[in-house]
Amino acid sequence: MALLVDLTSQQKYNYSTLKFSISMEISRIIYSGDLRTEATHLKSGKTITTDAPTDNNGKGDAFSPTDLLATSLGSCMLTIMGIAASQHGFILGDIEVSIEKHMASAPRRVDKIVVTININEKGLSEKDKKLLEASARACPVAKSLHPDLVQEVHFNYN
Repeated sequence: MALLVDLTSQQKYNYSTLKFSISMEISRIIYSGDLRTEATHLKSGKTITTDAPTDNNGKGDAFSPTDLLATSLGSCMLTIMGIAASQHGFILGDIEVSIEKHMASAPRRVDKIVVTININEKGLSEKDKKLLEASARACPVAKSLHPDLVQEVHFNYN
């Protein structure tokens, strides 16, 4: 028996407590040689190329898969912040996110991601700021990462 949830309605969902599962094929990836892959987003047809990093036999000419992992955390946080702002009647101003990835060895893995979110606070109340920070920390990517992976998040208002 499948559970269907209408996510196109105008209802507001608390994503941290809403329980449902959705599965869908989202991409296809091919190995293009020389430690590179080409991933295609099936809905849009847009592609992303990955390359192994220079410290792991690659050329470093594109995002590495672990770069994408770290970057997806920042992108997810910004997206969820945008949803929260829209649902609460304000517009996000200028925001820039910086991502710093720390690698561990034995086994080789990402062990820490530092996310620095720089926000132009013009017109944001303290309540808005708290909402944005809570929303960012509750993004699905943040909740999907293993607890051993340290997520250090900084919010700078200027």
